[in-house]
Amino acid sequence: MTRLANLDVDLLRSFLAVARTRSFSRAGAELHRTQSTISLQIKRLEDSLGYRLLDRTPRSVTLTPRGEAFSAAAQQMVALNDEIVARINEPDLAGTVRLGTPEDFATSHLPDVLARFAEVHPRVNLEVTCDLTLNLLDGFRDGAFDMVLVKREQGRRMDGTRVWREPLVWVGNGPAVALRETLPLVVSPTPCVYRKRATEALATVGRAWRIAYTCGSLAGSIAAVRAGLGITVLPKEMVPPGLSRLDGVGLPNLPDTEIALLTAATLATPAARLRDHITRSLEQAGG
Repeated sequence: MTRLANLDVDLLRSFLAVARTRSFSRAGAELHRTQSTISLQIKRLEDSLGYRLLDRTPRSVTLTPRGEAFSAAAQQMVALNDEIVARINEPDLAGTVRLGTPEDFATSHLPDVLARFAEVHPRVNLEVTCDLTLNLLDGFRDGAFDMVLVKREQGRRMDGTRVWREPLVWVGNGPAVALRETLPLVVSPTPCVYRKRATEALATVGRAWRIAYTCGSLAGSIAAVRAGLGITVLPKEMVPPGLSRLDGVGLPNLPDTEIALLTAATLATPAARLRDHITRSLEQAGG
């Protein structure tokens, strides 16, 4: 008869921290534990499961194939544990949290995340503002938000925690527009990570382009692309019905971009709970 392992949530947290940071020392700093304690916890977890989760060398830490598969289940278990604890220990948690987010991210991945938080904490009022990253950063610096989700260049040193990675694709109403000698682009105002991605990629391959339509609204940009005024760049998972990815028409590949979560130096308890919930939820979703 197969022996069933009882998984310790504390061990799962340590494993997820190592998986996220790719470092025992950074995981220890994040969890306020020593590197040796983290190493011992990972060994206990691997022993209880009967297989290795991590490949370790003096210079690197990587997930084994089983570790990759186990990571998603571990995230689900930790999230469920924390949700249950929140329901029991903080049923009357109340207050207001001011969150800023890019419009496209708010229409795709964020609604379900916020809905789950609101269900657990019905007395916490969420004030969500959708805007361009530049405006969100300005508002954050002026104290208008408790936290903001912002687009940033992948790997760029910047305050905040990466919570999502976005593969980007070219999008249009068909291949004909993409075959024009001078490529018409539908973009957001400068500065915009997607706009920069598009123009830099085209410059790299020597493709002529022009800005055909500039709009700060996602809906307005999509309408312009539908009308055939140009092509645009969107996250792969956000290509709307009626538009298509422009693969195989000679357009250059686009590097991924990131979504980072920036939080105020001091957070009230409701905001701290939302920060933790957003981070866990987006990691679980594959960011």
